[in-house]
Amino acid sequence: MIDIREILSLSEGKTIEFKRDLSSMKPILKTLVAFANTAGGTLLIGRDDNGVIIGVDDVFNTEEKLASAIADSINPPLMPEIEITSLEGKALIIIRVAHWRGPFYLKNQGPEEGVYVRLGSTNRVAGPELIAELKRSISNTSFDQLPCPDIDISGLDKRRIKQAFSSVGRKVDQNKLETLGILVPYSGKLVCSNGGLILFGQDQLRERYFPNAKVRCARFQGADKVDFIDQYDSEGTIVEAMRDIPNFIRRNTRLAAQIDQIQRKDIPEYSLIAIREVLTNALVHADYSIRGMNPRVAIFSDRLEIENPGMLPFGYTLEEFIAGVSHIRNKVIARVFRELHLMEEWGTGYRRISEACHSGGYPNPIWKEIGTAIRVIFRPHLATQEKIESFTHPEIKELTLRQQKIIHFMGKKEPLSAKKIYDKLRERISERAFRNDLLELKDRGQLKMMGKGPNTLWVLVE
Repeated sequence: MIDIREILSLSEGKTIEFKRDLSSMKPILKTLVAFANTAGGTLLIGRDDNGVIIGVDDVFNTEEKLASAIADSINPPLMPEIEITSLEGKALIIIRVAHWRGPFYLKNQGPEEGVYVRLGSTNRVAGPELIAELKRSISNTSFDQLPCPDIDISGLDKRRIKQAFSSVGRKVDQNKLETLGILVPYSGKLVCSNGGLILFGQDQLRERYFPNAKVRCARFQGADKVDFIDQYDSEGTIVEAMRDIPNFIRRNTRLAAQIDQIQRKDIPEYSLIAIREVLTNALVHADYSIRGMNPRVAIFSDRLEIENPGMLPFGYTLEEFIAGVSHIRNKVIARVFRELHLMEEWGTGYRRISEACHSGGYPNPIWKEIGTAIRVIFRPHLATQEKIESFTHPEIKELTLRQQKIIHFMGKKEPLSAKKIYDKLRERISERAFRNDLLELKDRGQLKMMGKGPNTLWVLVE
């Protein structure tokens, strides 16, 4: 029995919608099609947009009219559960739609233009890429398993493959590449799969076929995407991005110090364990069939965001993800990430993220499905917000984060060589960029030079 009060307490979203009546049938049919194609859902008729229970007049005739419209207007045939219930003496109709094999579409619009999917609380016409994804989900085939017909094993970067697998003590031959799905049969020959090319393709081929398989990173001056402080685009594979992106994050986020008795404990602004898990999830579950969208890391003054292209896999919800239900979008990429120890047991990612944040005193990240993308929002550790104030000079907020770190490291006022300051930064930037930071701080009157040539030392101005 459906709990009507529980349904009414919910907000409209991916799996719930309310309608006042059947005066406009087409939006109702669009919603039912979108529910069936995406992740199922519940539509309640008899509640106004402002939450007031209106009820349904002549409820049995209305139910019959609704059932006839569904049968006449949707293909393949859709068989929802329709229930009549009442609350406060007013009749309501509840329609429950399961996610099922489709794609479902409105007959009068046809299978190319009448397919709808659910994005948040709205219905959107599915374009060719989403329809293709729907069909793949029905056949249980992932995009990264599909062959690249024109690219054989010579399209793979053997050096990268050897380096990646030797780092976990494994050797890979052609049979192993087939087992992992990196090579797949096609027309009597072995060719690269999409996943194989994304993971280990030669640079020029990967750039031609999958220019979206690189991570774009940016550090912004404030809380908006206006002024850049630092930018980085991963030029290697997504396997190499797992090594390089954390370095970018470390050099663009704060570090606080906590003294417990006589022990000093460094507190990163964000949980590095949680970030690694979310980054892994973003790269494994990105929809690489969507052109023009890349996985992204954006760092702001008040938050860090990791975003990957692709709505949640069809038939899957955020609630299921949080509950530990596993649904792999890219089976080849996921399998290789597990082999390389970049990904652990399926379905445990959210729990590890939550545990890492809880044990480190960080807020839990927020997961959002925004259009055809998934965004995870991190908030900083409170200690790092306090820390930035504790060592801030009057003009420090005009400096980049890297320059702020240099000021912080010089806090003891003892002269340091440029090399020692550079080593303390724990990040790899060009020597020219680092020297420019020192010279700019000198010009601002916050650092001064002592000595000349290779014996030059830098000291904080009082």
